[in-house]
Amino acid sequence: MTTRKIAVIGDGKMGKTIAEMAKKRGWTVTTVLGEKDNPDGSGITRESLKGADVAIEFTEPKSAARNIRACVAAGCPVVVGTTGWYDSLDAVAAEVEQANGTMLWSANFSIGIQVFLDLARRAGALVADIEGWDAHIVETHHTAKKDAPSGTAIVIEQSAREGLGRKVPITSIRTGSVPGTHELILDSQSEQLSITHTVRDRAVFAAGALAAADWLVGKRGVFTMRDFLAGVGDS
Repeated sequence: MTTRKIAVIGDGKMGKTIAEMAKKRGWTVTTVLGEKDNPDGSGITRESLKGADVAIEFTEPKSAARNIRACVAAGCPVVVGTTGWYDSLDAVAAEVEQANGTMLWSANFSIGIQVFLDLARRAGALVADIEGWDAHIVETHHTAKKDAPSGTAIVIEQSAREGLGRKVPITSIRTGSVPGTHELILDSQSEQLSITHTVRDRAVFAAGALAAADWLVGKRGVFTMRDFLAGVGDS
């Protein structure tokens, strides 16, 4: 991984984890902007980013769109890990493209989840035309998580629906300090198939976000983790 200069937007648990991991990898953290430093995205400027090659944004749903727009206006590529703002995704993505900016967004930066999405799509397709099969998604997170269902559960549902050809219900559980567990259940009268992804440490999200940020530098457009994985595989 190339040495980078990175700005971290959000000083919560994820922001702190990303900043610490970046420093351990020899990256320069030019700034960490918390909510007090960045009301309504107003704290994000060329000056405040201090020459960062790329920014990583983990904040709250209400702040994400404004932060993305501010990064693009400041000429800084941005990796977006905030979830729960996807009602605005299409509009924001169009603005980024129009401004010739750069954004990579993902509901989940773990490699395991990217594999899960592919499995969900394929498994759904395999049972779609077989009578008697049903599907359900169960996701569990810590009590402080603000969006329910999680952004990851939503993209799992989208992938499973692509295969099944119908919507898949989601059950959300909020308890304790669970970093994140997602399960796709495919059930028939005689058997059940369960695909489960369990996060043991939020560091997996930080590592994925940093890898995506390194890849994003020098590109233009709107990307996802599928683009990142395809790009890494082709390189």
